[in-house]
Amino acid sequence: MLLRPHCCSIVRSLFNHKKPRKLLWRSVSSAAMRLVQFHRLGDGGGIRVGVEQGEGLGVVDLKAFDPSMPSTMKELLELGDQGLECAERALSSGQFVLERSHIQLLAPVLAPEKVVCVGMNYRDHCLEQNAPIPKEPIIFSKFPSAITGPYDDIILPSESEEVDWEVELAFVIGRRGKHIKEEDALSYVAGFTVANDVSARDWQMKRNGKQWLLGKTFDSFCPLGPALVTTDAIKDPHNLALRCLVNGESVQSSNTRPDDLQDGGAGFLGLQVGSLGFGFTLIQTIVI
Repeated sequence: MLLRPHCCSIVRSLFNHKKPRKLLWRSVSSAAMRLVQFHRLGDGGGIRVGVEQGEGLGVVDLKAFDPSMPSTMKELLELGDQGLECAERALSSGQFVLERSHIQLLAPVLAPEKVVCVGMNYRDHCLEQNAPIPKEPIIFSKFPSAITGPYDDIILPSESEEVDWEVELAFVIGRRGKHIKEEDALSYVAGFTVANDVSARDWQMKRNGKQWLLGKTFDSFCPLGPALVTTDAIKDPHNLALRCLVNGESVQSSNTRPDDLQDGGAGFLGLQVGSLGFGFTLIQTIVI
């Protein structure tokens, strides 16, 4: 069986809603961009990196603009400012534009070292499930093999009878760091994308000793995208709408307002360039 979800969002807040100190909203990049990974239809399926001219508009093929540029998002981010500045020039050039009908959009990050998530951190989703609101969100992970594209179908596993959804913000690490100050944490984030935290609730809550991992990481249980939105594009991370539709029906509506979020922490996590996180509150020191 297949499930066709559609999650709408720009970002989920990364802040602790108590906010004892002001976090600096800075970015690894220097210009607001929507970076994507894609296949060109009919060319054998090679991965390419591009820059959207706007949401739903054409995509500038970065490697066609500059053959020295890499073919994956992770490699592009590893170039740091060099890669992002090239993407900015490519976007400004208006050249090597591919129509959306000529490409297939992939997840903006396909093989991160880690996918680290926070569960039960939206009050409305707790209420939808008739679940108690925890004092602290639960940290868990998904295997990178669960990642699928933004418009791909979710495969409903025959082993589960209780598949659920949850629209999320995902953020992607842009550079390595260690023991980072709270006010500097967001400067290590390359950008944000939309994620669907798909879960097999029977496996998560009733089987395997109630450990979450297996229920969270079936194939296709981590749709991402379509774009990695650089942090420069986010004017107010505390007032962003999140919405999830399943087969055209609205099933979840949230906001990144601090009152809608649960507190959480992400300390001492070994995250490398291209690593992916869902809905984190960055507090104190963190290994990125």
